[in-house]
Amino acid sequence: MYFTKFQFNTNCYWPSNPKKIIEFIGGSYLATRPDFAYKRFIENLLKKNYAVHAYRYIPQFDHQEISSNAWKDFTNCKKVLFKRISKEIKTVRVGHSLGCKLHLISPDGGRNCEKFISISFNNFSANNSIPLLKKISQKFEFRSEFSPSPKKTLNIINNTYIQNKNLLIKFNDDKLDQTESLLSTLKLRRNDNTKGLIMKGNHTLIASAGIREDLLGEWADDDLKRKTIEKISHLIDDFT
Repeated sequence: MYFTKFQFNTNCYWPSNPKKIIEFIGGSYLATRPDFAYKRFIENLLKKNYAVHAYRYIPQFDHQEISSNAWKDFTNCKKVLFKRISKEIKTVRVGHSLGCKLHLISPDGGRNCEKFISISFNNFSANNSIPLLKKISQKFEFRSEFSPSPKKTLNIINNTYIQNKNLLIKFNDDKLDQTESLLSTLKLRRNDNTKGLIMKGNHTLIASAGIREDLLGEWADDDLKRKTIEKISHLIDDFT
């Protein structure tokens, strides 16, 4: 059994005696309802006795602001949980797509977690991420970009991100993935222990399983999605 609490802008799922905390940030738009979009993934983590803090956000151009707000929420949620269980436990950060970037540019530079698992890292520019934005910006002669920009994001990671234990997961049929550029950037740092892994699937694999089940029922479940989500849950445990 677990207790569900909506704390700040975060969905909190608390087993009675969790072994660790998963701080999870999902991808753009999917993260507006992580309880819905990532249902199967969250359920698998709960079965492994993790407390799960899943941040909710509405997409915007200022990614640094979203990252800072998520970090503050996670910090406050931990305080509430520690008070509830009368002890402190370690934290593992997990991101999907844009959520990976938001974790990597966190104000604490990865200091306050045991390890980080990146799933389908995405760092595209605004023009490549938002349909029709490029055409509209050209027509009306304005320029819009995410903050930080893709190039600046990698510079921030190289200069301020200090967590060395990182597992980067990419899928073999993912046209939106930019894990290779992230891996190259992390490997430039001293004493880096980052590892990469390729799995079968596409960009939305860990999200779409929950969506399919909620909309279509268990009969529509996909065996690859189910097994992959279970494998990732095990990897979070095993990666050291």
